[in-house]
Amino acid sequence: MADFLVPSTSRPDSDAQHRIKGPIHAPRHVRIICIGAGASGLLMAYKLQRHFSNFSLVVYEKNSEVSGTWFENRYPGCACDVPSHNYTWSFEPKLDWSAVYASSKEIFAYFNDFARKYGLRKYVKTQHQVSGAFWNKEKGGYDVHIKDLDSNTTISDHCDILINASGILNNWQWPAIPGIDKYKGVLLHTANWDDKIDLTGRHVGLIGNGSSGIQVLPAIQPKVSKVTTFIREPTWVTPVQGLEQHVFSDKERLDFATKPGTLAEYRKNVERGLNGQFGIFLKGTNTNDATETYFRQQMTEKLSNPYLEERLIPNWHVGCRRLTPGVGYLESLGKENVEVVYGEINSISEKGCVCDNGNEYPVDVLICATGFNTSFKPRFPVVGPDGTNLQDAWKDEAKSYFGIAAAEIPNYLIFLGPNCPIGNGPVLSAIECQADYMLKMIDRFQTHNISTFAPKAEAVEDFIAHKNDFMQRTVWNDACRSWYKGRPDGPVTALWPGSTLHYIEALMELRLDDWNVEYNGNRFAWLGNGYSQTELDPTADWAFYIRDKDDDEPMSRGRKLQLINKSGTVHGAVTVNFAGANVDGPKL
Repeated sequence: MADFLVPSTSRPDSDAQHRIKGPIHAPRHVRIICIGAGASGLLMAYKLQRHFSNFSLVVYEKNSEVSGTWFENRYPGCACDVPSHNYTWSFEPKLDWSAVYASSKEIFAYFNDFARKYGLRKYVKTQHQVSGAFWNKEKGGYDVHIKDLDSNTTISDHCDILINASGILNNWQWPAIPGIDKYKGVLLHTANWDDKIDLTGRHVGLIGNGSSGIQVLPAIQPKVSKVTTFIREPTWVTPVQGLEQHVFSDKERLDFATKPGTLAEYRKNVERGLNGQFGIFLKGTNTNDATETYFRQQMTEKLSNPYLEERLIPNWHVGCRRLTPGVGYLESLGKENVEVVYGEINSISEKGCVCDNGNEYPVDVLICATGFNTSFKPRFPVVGPDGTNLQDAWKDEAKSYFGIAAAEIPNYLIFLGPNCPIGNGPVLSAIECQADYMLKMIDRFQTHNISTFAPKAEAVEDFIAHKNDFMQRTVWNDACRSWYKGRPDGPVTALWPGSTLHYIEALMELRLDDWNVEYNGNRFAWLGNGYSQTELDPTADWAFYIRDKDDDEPMSRGRKLQLINKSGTVHGAVTVNFAGANVDGPKL
């Protein structure tokens, strides 16, 4: 069989000649570079290792460890706002999560253990930061420049296919407040936390009431002398009914580990609930209306302060910004050692924050829970064959194909790119289906004499037009300030126009009519020397298609989906309680 395989040294200009020596669909060697060893990068390494042969992979990671954001973020109270048993790969459960909402340390351990269990570290080069990727016109693929952070030198590598798994929430930034460089106290950012700083007994300033700020406040409030928290806008904060924080008992963890089916059914029920959230995000649904009523009631009860209620409860729809469980946050705002300053910070002085009410608020430690640069624009040049730099193309608005690729940028794939379901439902499920789609594209590249593949510009524009029209009917389009869009009245660039289940179905099959695909030589060179793959396998049944009955897999999309989603196996209506509301569609 080896005599028929395309040699790993084949290059684009000779690929077609090599292919006629091998059988149909002979898998040529493919060189892949992946940027980032966070959750997405590790999943890609796992799936390539499990499903492919005749490939080489290197994953360049800027940090000293794998696991991405869960290695970087370790501020007090840092946790995930997705229930822990469902913040895992679908095929890789964890039996011993401590609570419904797990800490960042536990999540780091999960992905770190995943890498160790499957031997994925052999693909990873830590302390290596990609600084640029440039299309090589002579041999195809990308010349990738990487900075070795240990030696402070730059190296070069080459790949046929480049995968950007660097994520969206990893480029942290200081707030753009004048004078921040003048502050003489201890300045911290939640995404660049210094574990050596002891906050005990100190007066701490906290800027921001997004996800990070909401987690930090209840974690530090009991041990500091005072917290002055600076809030400039309202946000919806409340645990979702049925998914409140809960610490698992020893018996629960034992049942998960020893009783067959117990954990799987628990995970399925939570996932069904998460997938049932989508009605919240559609204007004019009973789910959205009932959830908003419930959230307003809960916030009012927990704040129990008319001044804070007026300023912190939004007048835009629930879900316009990412929903945050906010365990203990609202209650912390009413503690005696917590002062809430509502409004804009005009500047930062040597002592603390100067606000639009004219007052200066001195603090010993200033924590910036101000998030990340979420523009989707690559942090480094990605330059295609015609000289187009994706940084320039996405400077004003990032427009992707289904959140996984960019128009006219060949052989370049993206995890969690623009307009993917980062906030539509279970995110790791979406990452898995992105990986599977990429693998299908890589398989086609490897088994055909393809030189380049890239989404057509007109396909991307049609997708963006459909997305923009759809978003008019969602709460994400409200005039709230959210990282889902560049500005309150701007287009929604982060989210998919549908549910996570909708996204999974959309990506089940390649739509090559949306892609420009170019070949080396004759496009049918992949037909090879006339032999099939079956004939080269002496252990295969050379008459596999002779049967006693028709046991073919379904040919139609509808029947195939029924087989995949196990249609008919779940009895009774699937509902999820958000204020006791059932999942529904738009009200008529």
